[in-house]
Amino acid sequence: MLANEYFDRLIAIMQEIKQHEIASIQQAAEWIADSIAADGLVHLFGCGHSHMLAEDVFYRAGGIVPVNAILESSTMLHEGAVKSSMVERMTGYAALILDNYSVKPGEVMIVISTSGINALPVEMAMAAKAKGLKVVAISSSAYLTTEPRHPSGKRLQDVADLVIDNHVPRGDALVQVPGSPVKMASGSTVAGSLILNMIMTTAAEGLIAQGVEPPIYVSGNLPGGFEQNMAYIEKYRGRIKHL
Repeated sequence: MLANEYFDRLIAIMQEIKQHEIASIQQAAEWIADSIAADGLVHLFGCGHSHMLAEDVFYRAGGIVPVNAILESSTMLHEGAVKSSMVERMTGYAALILDNYSVKPGEVMIVISTSGINALPVEMAMAAKAKGLKVVAISSSAYLTTEPRHPSGKRLQDVADLVIDNHVPRGDALVQVPGSPVKMASGSTVAGSLILNMIMTTAAEGLIAQGVEPPIYVSGNLPGGFEQNMAYIEKYRGRIKHL
């Protein structure tokens, strides 16, 4: 049954991440803990389906509070799926997007792009570094032999300060459909969410080690949850655009 095969493939990818990416996850977490301890934010950006990962850790029950999801509508599917793919290949746009958000040197930017070959994620990493941010890429090493689409000839992996491999194969789809030449069922969303939550939980550990209480949202569906979160919301509302 393909459902079982998909499950097994995802488990194998998660094991690869656990085995090979822990050191990089730890480094990303240390940068984030240091930034939050200094009253900084962690910023996340992705195009197309990758933007879901930015939202996955933004304003989330059990999630770190100072997370700024960069949600550019033109790169999302709801304003046109095909258009979002074309926008991701555009040059000269990333800096304009970033200028609409509050960022400062020493903070961390996580750019999510499984292929890492398109211009917009590459330039977002460049723009963030130009503003003094540390840049973490979540991408797949399976695309390192694929021709990049940015005029510089660089991939996201080439410009980031730290790269975390999501271990997803080229094409993202994990299972072969019997009697068909195509595969289906993506792996990048599950892998990316796993990586991000590993980073954030490790960052919380790092804050505790520094004597800093990690700012973490609780569910608004628990008694007193929304009221407890309001203190955080009021603190960060002016700095996190989409709160």
